[in-house]
Amino acid sequence: MKKNRNGELIGRSVPRPDAFEKVTGAAKYPADLVREEMVQLKAVFANRAHARILSIDTSEALAHPGVVAVFTAADVPYNRFGLIEDDQPLLCDDKVRFVGDRVALVAAETVEAAEEAAKLVHVEYEDLPIVSNARAAMSPESPRVHDERADNIVGHIRIRKGDVEAAFAAADVVIEDSFETSWQEHAYLQPDAGIAYYEGDKLVVETAGQWLHEDRKQIAKMLGLAEKDVVIRYAKIGGAFGGREDLIVQPLLALATWKLKRPTALVWNREESIVGHQKRHPYFIRSKWAARKDGKIVAAQTELLADGGAYASTSIEVLKGATVGASGTYEIENVATDGYVVYTNNVPCGAFRGFGLPQAHFAAESMVTRLALALDLDPVEIRRRNMFREGSITATQTPLPPGVSALPVLERCAKEAKSRLAYGLPRFNGSTQLKRGVGIASGIKNVGYSFGFPDQATATVELYGAKEIERVVLRIGAAECGQGAHLVMRTVCAATLGVPPDRIELIAEDSAESPNAGSTSASRMTFMGGRAVKDAATAALAKFPGADAKATVQFRPSPTTPLEPETGKGTPHFNYGYVSQAVEVEVDTATGLVRVLRIISVHDVGRAINKQQVEGQIEGCLAQAVGYTLTENFQCRDGKILTPYFSTYLLPTTLDMPTEVYPVILELADPNGPFGARGVAEMALVPFAAVVASAIHAATGAWVTQLPMTPERVLTAIANAKNTHREPSLSGQRN
Repeated sequence: MKKNRNGELIGRSVPRPDAFEKVTGAAKYPADLVREEMVQLKAVFANRAHARILSIDTSEALAHPGVVAVFTAADVPYNRFGLIEDDQPLLCDDKVRFVGDRVALVAAETVEAAEEAAKLVHVEYEDLPIVSNARAAMSPESPRVHDERADNIVGHIRIRKGDVEAAFAAADVVIEDSFETSWQEHAYLQPDAGIAYYEGDKLVVETAGQWLHEDRKQIAKMLGLAEKDVVIRYAKIGGAFGGREDLIVQPLLALATWKLKRPTALVWNREESIVGHQKRHPYFIRSKWAARKDGKIVAAQTELLADGGAYASTSIEVLKGATVGASGTYEIENVATDGYVVYTNNVPCGAFRGFGLPQAHFAAESMVTRLALALDLDPVEIRRRNMFREGSITATQTPLPPGVSALPVLERCAKEAKSRLAYGLPRFNGSTQLKRGVGIASGIKNVGYSFGFPDQATATVELYGAKEIERVVLRIGAAECGQGAHLVMRTVCAATLGVPPDRIELIAEDSAESPNAGSTSASRMTFMGGRAVKDAATAALAKFPGADAKATVQFRPSPTTPLEPETGKGTPHFNYGYVSQAVEVEVDTATGLVRVLRIISVHDVGRAINKQQVEGQIEGCLAQAVGYTLTENFQCRDGKILTPYFSTYLLPTTLDMPTEVYPVILELADPNGPFGARGVAEMALVPFAAVVASAIHAATGAWVTQLPMTPERVLTAIANAKNTHREPSLSGQRN
């Protein structure tokens, strides 16, 4: 292969090295690692939303044939964990706060014995009042989910820019409305599972996660061990989407093996997985936006209330993202945003692809389209007149990082919509029960960690060979969740060094062997990990040939800052991705069923390291967006999960996806990314619910403001529109 110092590999659709073993079934996922001689574990779930634990009797379970041990909270040296705040017990000691809390862990010689013994663990409870409504949870009179706290408010984020009240008073059009989103299950194909064992004096946990070194840190803290004495290894990971950022089965495995000094295994079924891990946050949003006759948006006021569930997880960080993103991709002089997240006795919520931005943009982008209609402007035109540009000042009163491509992304989307969709259809289309409409929306999503958290990625590159590079060892602790991160790392390394990718030996799934590159989340791994790999390869190449052609490099992006508490002023993010979408839908006005017929999703990816993988990321994300918007109706009532199976939680199938999906890639190079690349993994989810809502309105005249847009909700919206339809007038009439 020709020397390739200029990145000839970049952009090519190079085959994935793990593809063959995955399609043939040879790949080893965590459940495939279980061996017959391992001690089998079974968690005892609370199955109660809120109750005080009076006693736990394990004697009958311990007497069951084949049982090795039954562990309770007393067996855990430090019985708390959490990504941001240590507020979740591994095994509950004083009380349970949601139905998926674990109160005991049974270890037995067989799966059957463990399952039978788990039924014999007797827990006496005193039921407590259930906090299931987020609005009610904010009240000072509400029962406390966590007794030691003064209230149920996990956090409150304020953003203030300009004077919204004065802007509303002077505006030509003012619109107000409320929006509601629901939980979403990650529904990764590979259920939660893993094994643990000792390797010499090292406690090893093999599982699936998103951040090797953070898993190690939390487990070591719980067991009172030095981090060097805990090793985390990842098997093949069958999807994550943020759902594997929090610890799930890992500490249960670690506890049992640490206590027994025997290999252990734990495989959850789908119901245990759905009940036992966190979800996307439901949001309740109140929006008030205003504009002048010329289409200039002059004010945006938003209140966001998120249901965080029983434990903190990453709720406060998700809330920050949603609060900053509540005014969308627009430079608005007057912004007032208040974001709240509260504890309830519902399922805990945390990271999920989009990280608060899909909820915030559902409201924001719907409001922008409604302003356009009230002003008799094309929805593209109002966006064009207000869109972020280079140097724009955000709601947090600081300029955007360089590389602002929101406007060219919008223009390309509008161009594609006019050529591929029935753009310009009458707003009330046709006289039959099947009506079609087209919508357009835009979005922005940060890349990387934010709000002052010190982001970094570290990689090591070792070069071997006499006169030319014959072998390369690349070490980087980067989780491969199925999206192709490992191929990106290999490609960046090979392109930098000018060697074929098959000369790259990648060591990325062992916390003891791979340096910390942070989590595979926040659309950051290509940008952060790829840049660390490129810099390390460049540094190693400068030493080659030589006996020590090796380099370890830590890449740190420009710093971010926390938000000032009263005004929200600060530099929250160091990098953004931009997206605009257009969709065509068909609405059956007799049944309320909505079918998405065509999707155009335009993204600036900076530079596509592997074009096929980028397109796959966009298309996969769109499938998740279709489910979130239309079919996935996760339900809790009084803390109980009513949809714990895939038979009741309706994931979209291939028949729900349109046959025409157009991922459009712009490559406006990011100044800091490897070969100009920036993140793309989450962006397609951000504006999708809003663009579907706009398309439904174009078809029927009805605005749907609650997710998911089930047939019942669509029919209700159509009926309400027939009775009350009117757009706000230029005199400022409110809708």
